[in-house]
Amino acid sequence: MKLPIITADQRLAEQRGVKGVLVGKSGIGKTSQLWTLKATATLFFDLEAGDLAVEGWAGDTIRPRTWQECRDFAVFIGGPNPALRDDQPYSKAHFDAVCTRFGEPTDLDKYDTVFVDSITVAGRLCLQWSKGQPQAYSEKTGKPDSRGAYGLMGQEMIAWLTHLQHTRRKNVWFVGILNESLDDFNRRIFSL
Repeated sequence: MKLPIITADQRLAEQRGVKGVLVGKSGIGKTSQLWTLKATATLFFDLEAGDLAVEGWAGDTIRPRTWQECRDFAVFIGGPNPALRDDQPYSKAHFDAVCTRFGEPTDLDKYDTVFVDSITVAGRLCLQWSKGQPQAYSEKTGKPDSRGAYGLMGQEMIAWLTHLQHTRRKNVWFVGILNESLDDFNRRIFSL
């Protein structure tokens, strides 16, 4: 096998997408940015169920309600990760199983952009799922262990976001809620 060097011309000819994050306080107009995107070329990944701001927008939408659905849509959009074992999410086996249910991934070729609203709700779905996994329970007592659940949530969210980030041929925009609070010195601070 020849060394798989990608020439500058090949690299420059590749279709690449922008990956971006829109964060702000609730109600500031993050979801409304969907209006700025071409409706026929944008897939709205609606986790918020808060599409009132874009009522009348003419684009297509998917509405995952569980963490497993979020993972399934991510592998369908981004394709399989060849570095993963068949028993892992985002693997070739996971991708093949999802394609059996959803159809041909080429159906997504008409979309240049995936607009994910929001990573905040994705995090909540992920935490809910994580709390039901064996890692979320103490091996000694069998009782729930929040540290295990949050640790698993962190791993899952990073894997999900990274998989979508590596979707080279599409723009992927993530929307997130920015929480405002006061610190110990009564200064406003913001956090995701």
